[in-house]
Amino acid sequence: MEAQVSRLEFREAMARVCAPVNIVTTDGPAGRGGFTATAMCSVSDDPPTLLVCMNERSAQTGMFLENQRFCVNVLTQSHMHLAAKFAGAIRDMAERYDAARWQTMPSGMPALLDAIVSFDCEIGTVNKVGTHNVMFGRVVDIRHGSDEAALLYVGRNYMQPSALGSFGG
Repeated sequence: MEAQVSRLEFREAMARVCAPVNIVTTDGPAGRGGFTATAMCSVSDDPPTLLVCMNERSAQTGMFLENQRFCVNVLTQSHMHLAAKFAGAIRDMAERYDAARWQTMPSGMPALLDAIVSFDCEIGTVNKVGTHNVMFGRVVDIRHGSDEAALLYVGRNYMQPSALGSFGG
């Protein structure tokens, strides 16, 4: 049997993987919520589907699952302050939302007005994997926004694409 990779070893390796930064929002009967995520990706274009991973211990987990909808907002370089707020620097949800301008999608989901793109999704399937819920969202609407460069996360820091260099020399 092969040796298992430790949690720490995996986390250190994943810190070297560059990912776009997103704010995932929800609104509905369970309330309005939102969090910063880099664990988002395309799953299929037929039907258009993406996935978002959310820690199952998050206080917002029940809200997202009950609302059965979310909107993924892809951030620009100018959203670094907003990413920090939605990552937990600010606990008060109203204060998080007050830090930016939002548009309501036809579904009722909050879309960041100056996001690169916003994906409005209905939750189809949710799978628990380890410590996270993997929410598969069927994309029902897309709103295109800013042409500014994406905000990236690598080495446990927010980065601009022009600032990327090589890791480890």
